[in-house]
Amino acid sequence: MKFRRKIDLYLGYILVVIMGVMVINVLWQVFTRFVMGDPSSFTDELARYLMIWVGVLGAAYISGKRMHVAIDLLPNRLSKAKQMLLKMLVNFIIILFCFTALVVGGLRLVYITYVLDQHSPALQIPLALVYLIIPISGILIIYYKISDIYLKQF
Repeated sequence: MKFRRKIDLYLGYILVVIMGVMVINVLWQVFTRFVMGDPSSFTDELARYLMIWVGVLGAAYISGKRMHVAIDLLPNRLSKAKQMLLKMLVNFIIILFCFTALVVGGLRLVYITYVLDQHSPALQIPLALVYLIIPISGILIIYYKISDIYLKQF
């Protein structure tokens, strides 16, 4: 549980930093466009990549905090024992999805963009680095869900 709290803390700090950089980046873009009359060339692309990172890492963070959107119509009609079984089944489905779509699919995407040596147009950074957040987020969500199952915290 102590390790999970550390991951939550660091992930929260990372999200705050990314969001702060994104705000500064967008403010700089607005300043250069409307005040200086010559928009910065990299800000649009950087904002897009930071938004992807905030969205995907934010999903992992919310999953770890168990604050994600849930429809609880069915569980409320079940007995406590069946609610536990249903929640465990849902966690297993989430683990399966995250493994296949985010981890395996994300690693394939990272590998393909790395092998093809694709770079972003304005920033000239490897797109594999941008996409690397997908399998990382998948691993974090899987860790959180396994931890939930192990600790029976739904």
